[in-house]
Amino acid sequence: MKKQRALFLDRDGIINIDHGYVSKIEDFSFSEKIFELLHLFKEEGYLLFVVTNQSGIGRNYYTQDDFETLTKWMIKTFSEKNIIIEKVTYCPHSPKDNCLCRKPATGMIDTILEEYDIDLSASWLIGDKQSDIDLAQNSHIKHSIAIGINNIKNSEYHFNSIDTCYNYLKAHKEIIQPKVN
Repeated sequence: MKKQRALFLDRDGIINIDHGYVSKIEDFSFSEKIFELLHLFKEEGYLLFVVTNQSGIGRNYYTQDDFETLTKWMIKTFSEKNIIIEKVTYCPHSPKDNCLCRKPATGMIDTILEEYDIDLSASWLIGDKQSDIDLAQNSHIKHSIAIGINNIKNSEYHFNSIDTCYNYLKAHKEIIQPKVN
């Protein structure tokens, strides 16, 4: 069976506007054009995954139940827009815990690879922090997109917003289309 291509997405700052430790549905605002962007990747056959550090759990800012309630709602909202999120992986630890799952460590990607046969050389990661892009490199995810105004090194592309990323990829769909040998 042929390996599948995947798009790995950070949550806060990518899927939603990062207001800081977002844990309630009423505080969750989807990023402009995120649904359209995910449809572009979906149309090209990518599986969609969320990989997110959630240190607010480890810092006791909100509970794991709060996170799971919000995640179920987010997945349902995507589903209503005909977007399937295969899996949401997250790190609940605070930075001082030195775990193997907190980005840029590869634990979340390793967990996904245990369950899915992913071709990382044909996959993408979109994030808004250096740790996201470092995760792509550490996990051997070939392609990466940085979003935001921060100085993020080593990404293949860098856009100020999801909106500008979507507009660029829509105009240049060949970037995410499979390469034919």
